Amino acid sequence: MSTERTVEDRIEKAATTVGSVWPIHSFVTANPLSGFEDVPFSEAVTQAADLLGGRGYPSPELFRAALDNGQIDPEILASELAERGYEGDPESLLERVDTGVESEPQNTDVERVDHVLTKWLSAFLDEGQAQWSMPNREDGFYSAFRSVVAYDGQIPDNGIVADLPKSPIDAIESVLEPYPESQWVPVFEEQFAALPGWTGFIKQRVADDSAWQSTYPITLEGYLAVRLALSDAFGVDVEPSTGPGSAEAESADDIAEAFLSAWERSYRTEVVERVAAESEALADGDSAGRPDAQLVFCIDTRSEIIRRHIEATGDYETHGYAGFFGIPMEYQGYDSEVSVDARPPILDSQHRISEIPTDRDTQATHDRWSNIREAASEVVESLKTNPASAFGFVESAGSGYGLALAARTLVPGRVYDLLETADDVVPDSHEFCDQVITHQHSYVGDLPVGLTREEKVEYAATAFELMGWEQFGRLVVFIGHASETANNPYDSSLDCGACAGNPGGPNARVLANICNDSAVKAELRDRGFDIPEDTVFLAGQHNTTTDEVELYDGHAPESHAADLEQLRADLATARENATAERAESMGADGSTGVSETERRAADWAETRPEWGLAGNACFVVGPRELTRGIDLDGRAFLHSYDWSTDPDGDALEAIFTGPMVVTQWINAQYYFSTVDNAVYGSGSKVTQNPVGNVGVYQGNGGDLMTGLPLQSLMADDDEPYHQPLRLSTVVHAPVERVTDVLADHEELTELLDNDWLSLTVVDPTRDHRTFHYEKGLEWLPESEQTGATGVRQPARPGDD
Repeated sequence: MSTERTVEDRIEKAATTVGSVWPIHSFVTANPLSGFEDVPFSEAVTQAADLLGGRGYPSPELFRAALDNGQIDPEILASELAERGYEGDPESLLERVDTGVESEPQNTDVERVDHVLTKWLSAFLDEGQAQWSMPNREDGFYSAFRSVVAYDGQIPDNGIVADLPKSPIDAIESVLEPYPESQWVPVFEEQFAALPGWTGFIKQRVADDSAWQSTYPITLEGYLAVRLALSDAFGVDVEPSTGPGSAEAESADDIAEAFLSAWERSYRTEVVERVAAESEALADGDSAGRPDAQLVFCIDTRSEIIRRHIEATGDYETHGYAGFFGIPMEYQGYDSEVSVDARPPILDSQHRISEIPTDRDTQATHDRWSNIREAASEVVESLKTNPASAFGFVESAGSGYGLALAARTLVPGRVYDLLETADDVVPDSHEFCDQVITHQHSYVGDLPVGLTREEKVEYAATAFELMGWEQFGRLVVFIGHASETANNPYDSSLDCGACAGNPGGPNARVLANICNDSAVKAELRDRGFDIPEDTVFLAGQHNTTTDEVELYDGHAPESHAADLEQLRADLATARENATAERAESMGADGSTGVSETERRAADWAETRPEWGLAGNACFVVGPRELTRGIDLDGRAFLHSYDWSTDPDGDALEAIFTGPMVVTQWINAQYYFSTVDNAVYGSGSKVTQNPVGNVGVYQGNGGDLMTGLPLQSLMADDDEPYHQPLRLSTVVHAPVERVTDVLADHEELTELLDNDWLSLTVVDPTRDHRTFHYEKGLEWLPESEQTGATGVRQPARPGDD
């Protein structure tokens, strides 16, 4: 193996310890410790603390608050502590838990390296925000840096940086010369971990190979070469630090693990008991008649609230399905300059879908107003950001601009009303455009345009199979979701995670169009889906900030006008009740729910427009009847599934390998952002600065912040709203079927065996008993998991 290949292999291995970071305009929630998922959680957080300096467990104060609030059952806590060999008062044990990770004093020379490096990274990786671009970007980061290094007075003319080799590998090898090959990976790991935000962003940009990466390429080798060269210039020793953690620290983490596990079991036990009780009732109950309408929402935790309130207004069924609606596509709207990947990050786009105008008069109205608005926005943005004109802009437009900002601050509700009125004047593209979904025998890049009939049938059948459908109402509505906020760098974090931080409405439209295709319906009937002639499929979009549900009903027949009118009225009622609940959760008066959520959507100074997925704690896979009528407080991902319609377990396998993995990513992001916001989150929005349209800084420079801001997690400075718990998955299915699925997917059993999430099965074929996954495909009956001192004996399902 050549030395170059050896260096590249070591770089690839070292980079796994830093999680990928997506650009802020397409925020994807992901586990910041994803590179450690091959080891147990307790080991992973210890290793990450050594490398990244972040806490891995909630603070003692959080555990005390959970105990005081009754969120941790004392008996369950005693059991978890006893299992680890600890006895005594919980308070005295908590005093042994560290309050934080001790950080070493910052090396001034390392700070200089970081300052210079991030300065050039932000200039090179800018995605359209900067007015003045870094020269020679098209040659790649390393070459561009070589071309400017001689002109940067902040860089000493010392060492290899004075005469950088043309090849980044040569530069790396030169700096590595004093170190044996056995130290290369530790050296690289510490260099990557020094700026994990920028490293993670580069890592994801390389993997995504987007248009920006193709035009202005950067590699981990190039980045590392520049960092090592700067370290050499500033006299920084890159020898990796060593040394295991103390026994005292290990004991403290062990205690913290016991408290965390007890908190999780306390929450999970309550959910499982309620699901098991409903499972028994479901087995004894009569099958329901045909509903007035069926509404399919994303599994997003925010959907749980609106679904509950919609069901209370009439004879409606709601279902949960991954918010990209099973269509892994690249989508370009009518007036969008670029396409977006509207699918989960764990999948690749398979189709290219776009919009074409069909109503020329409505299109003309849209274009006229959109052009005016776009031109005005471009002028203002150019004047604001261009150093040559910014002061003149303030002089000439300051009063008017100030009045606009004052209105957004003092009367944001009125601003919202004005914007809503303007939106009524300017038609949305779905009102005058059709989607190109039929296969066109052409390609855009590597993607085929549209879908073949066979693909349409497969996507529709998969949706109904995964949700376990056997009957259809007169109206079936697929409802994607998006958020509405002002002046919010994290707005995409509030959109659909299953659509890579984009709105889910376009995906809902695609599936509705597919299902309305008469040829598709005929083939679905041949497959056993009894779709009545009067069933009409529609799409819509749920605004998670205001709980308004907009229906896209342009193709609905007159025969269903009364159904639609009633549905709209009931959606409005559900919105009033849901926004009241949301407003109270944000400390506002519930009686002003609609106006309060609209105010938050329009207020440019609002740091918390909504809670997003804060509070998420469990993922329930089963029929809606298991949770219907139960207030899960917006904390549960809900995926529809009927084990009786899935004899081979194919649908369950698809749910486990897709949605369950994505929800674990989301859960881990919220967990670590709450546990240590300074390292794994992004601090306060008040002191953030957007950079390059790719991320945010805290202050005026440094590393990209990688996680969620404090306002997305904290009720106030000292009280978290999000409870940092690992995901509890609850599945309604035969335990043997679940075991078979796990046995075929080592990556899933690894996550479970390493305690990154938990899995409990409510088995309808075993008198609705519950089984908790232990390790190595072994299960423990839930009844044996309680008690203060009992020894837990894992068993296989056939042992009883």
